[in-house]
Amino acid sequence: MPSLVTPVLPSGRLNASAQPALPIDGDLLLRPWLASDAAAVARVFEDPTIQHWHLRKADSEDEARAWIEQWRRGWESETACHWAVADVGDDRVLGRVSLQSIIMVGGQAEISYWTTPESRGKGVCSRAVARVARWALEEVGFHRLELGHSTANVASCRIAEKTGFALEGIRRRALLHTDGWHDMYLHARLHEV
Repeated sequence: MPSLVTPVLPSGRLNASAQPALPIDGDLLLRPWLASDAAAVARVFEDPTIQHWHLRKADSEDEARAWIEQWRRGWESETACHWAVADVGDDRVLGRVSLQSIIMVGGQAEISYWTTPESRGKGVCSRAVARVARWALEEVGFHRLELGHSTANVASCRIAEKTGFALEGIRRRALLHTDGWHDMYLHARLHEV
């Protein structure tokens, strides 16, 4: 069935080349995930704060390694882009930023993120989210990026505000966490024409 619209992002726009590494201010690097990052991912998902705001946990390094493989396949299928936020000096994993639920026709994606406990409050997350948003909207040509988080997650709201994601509304009782249903804020950034 022929489409009535021209896709914002034509097939192959992402996976025609290798997933890029994106430098940030000389001290951080957004890079594709490596199988060797599994121990760092498993350790982060032991953190009670991560477990509070996320819907899954890693029970082992093998499970974390399987996640990483899934994250890497997202680039190949043009359904997601996942980056490790790494320290340039020692390549230590400080966090993760991803574009998920990519819709190529509309040029849309959802941005998500986390940081390691020791990286919080140092600007790592906001800098990484801002860099991925700039790459997606200005370099690749995405039309719209959405950012959703629980209305109780004050830290995520600060990240959204710092990185230019405008609050658009509340999705009531939209996500089930371990402590029950959460209302979710919906923020978005659009490509500036």
